[in-house]
Amino acid sequence: MPKTILVVDDDKEIVKLITKSLRYEHFATIPAYSGKEALAALEQNHIDFIVLDIMMPDMDGHDVCRSIRQAYSVPILFLSARDKDIDKIVGLEIGADDYMTKPFSIQELASRIKAHFRKVDRLFKEWEELNPGNEKADAPLLLNDKTFEAFLHGRKLDFSTKEFQILSVLMRHPNQVLTREQIYENVWGDEYGELNTVTVHIKNIRKKLGSEANFITTIWGIGYKYTEREQ
Repeated sequence: MPKTILVVDDDKEIVKLITKSLRYEHFATIPAYSGKEALAALEQNHIDFIVLDIMMPDMDGHDVCRSIRQAYSVPILFLSARDKDIDKIVGLEIGADDYMTKPFSIQELASRIKAHFRKVDRLFKEWEELNPGNEKADAPLLLNDKTFEAFLHGRKLDFSTKEFQILSVLMRHPNQVLTREQIYENVWGDEYGELNTVTVHIKNIRKKLGSEANFITTIWGIGYKYTEREQ
C-alpha cells in the first residue's frame, strides 16, 4: 500500500504542485487548505506523513501541530517563509520533525519524505535484529518499533517520529557516547546538517521522560549517552 501524505497549505497552487509531484513518486496524497480541514482529514484517514504550512489564516501551522501532537505521533514537516533559526527551533520544539523554508525545491521535499520512510524501515529491521522476541520486556523504558510507541513503566509517552528515532538510535548503543553528528546522520540521513536540531529533540525527549530523564546523559562537548538502567 502506498504511504499517504497529507498536504496542508492555504495556497492551492502549492498544494497542487506538491500533490502532483508526490503522486509521481508513488505516494497517495490528501489535500487540505486550512488547519481545520487538516485536522478533519487526520481524523477520517490513515495519514503516514504531513507537509504543513505555518502561515495560514484560520489556524496557523503551530496551532495545528499542537493539536495533532495531543493525539497523534505522525511525522510533520513544516513549510514556511520564515527562515530564521529561532523559527525552526520553535517549530521543532512544538513537535515538528523537519522544517523547510519557502521557496523550496519540490525534489528536495520528495527526497526528505522518502528518506524518512527509508529510515523507519531500517530502524524496524535493526531493532528486530537486536531485540528478537522483545527480550527486554521487563525494562522500564520500552519502544514498540511496529507502532512507534514508547512506554515508561507501562505509561505511554507521546514522542514524535524523530524523537522516537533518536531514542531508538541511543538505545541501540547503550552506554556508548554518540556525537550529535552521528545522531543526525543516523536519523536524518545527512552527514552534515543543523546539529542544534538534535539538541532541541533531545530536550523534548527529556521533558517527556520527566523525572526519569537521566536515561540520557549529556557528555559536554561530545554528545549523548543512553544508560540502560536508571541511575
